[in-house]
Amino acid sequence: MEIRLDEIDRQVIYSLMKDSRNTSAPDVAEMVNVSPGTIRNRIERLEKAGVITGYSARIDFERADGQLTNLYICNAPVSERESLIGQVQTIPGVINVRELMAGQRNLHVLAIGEDTADLRRIATGISKLGIDIQEEDLVESEVDHPYVPYGPEEDERRRTLSDFMSLAGGSEIVEITVQDEAPVTGSTVAEAVEDGIIDNQILLIAIEREGDILTPHGNTTIQAKDVVTLFSRGGVDEPMLTGFRGDSTPA
Repeated sequence: MEIRLDEIDRQVIYSLMKDSRNTSAPDVAEMVNVSPGTIRNRIERLEKAGVITGYSARIDFERADGQLTNLYICNAPVSERESLIGQVQTIPGVINVRELMAGQRNLHVLAIGEDTADLRRIATGISKLGIDIQEEDLVESEVDHPYVPYGPEEDERRRTLSDFMSLAGGSEIVEITVQDEAPVTGSTVAEAVEDGIIDNQILLIAIEREGDILTPHGNTTIQAKDVVTLFSRGGVDEPMLTGFRGDSTPA
């Protein structure tokens, strides 16, 4: 059942997404100017409503035990997805299953294996269920970031970020508004990459300019107030955004 969140609920969620292990009720209470008891009650309410569904640790299995993390991008029949998800979860090594609304590539399965032979075993188990594996990749790293619109108004990312989305496997998509004094302003895409203003791990997907959507090419000049959509397979961190921000915008 959908519930309507107020500003306190959103701040609670933002804080827990940022660091659930080290976030305390008094810390959040001070930030939103309410009592710690109110924060505890809000957390309990959000848990009971199914908005907060749980807390989990982020584990680097390669560092912990030399194991491999693999993402299987699959296609499962829509009518059977719900039952198939339960069956996939029983395969030893599977740690996460994500169902998408899409007609194709609608099931993402994250699994841990001791070696490539173990990952092949998991793939065979998935295939035997009648699920078509369309693509698979080893996961190098994964970065989480709290949902910015739920955070405090002074959150530095709000100054320029229009949208932020984390994808499976640690990839991220960011929309950012180019500032007047940004280093990238007035440069072509090719020049900005060559000069190191745009990180070579970033791909420019689109530029929104005065209501029009442009497909960026090497000779496309980036202008102030452009809303650029960026993609990076390894995640987008703050230093990567510096070239799109002016001197007055915190990095």
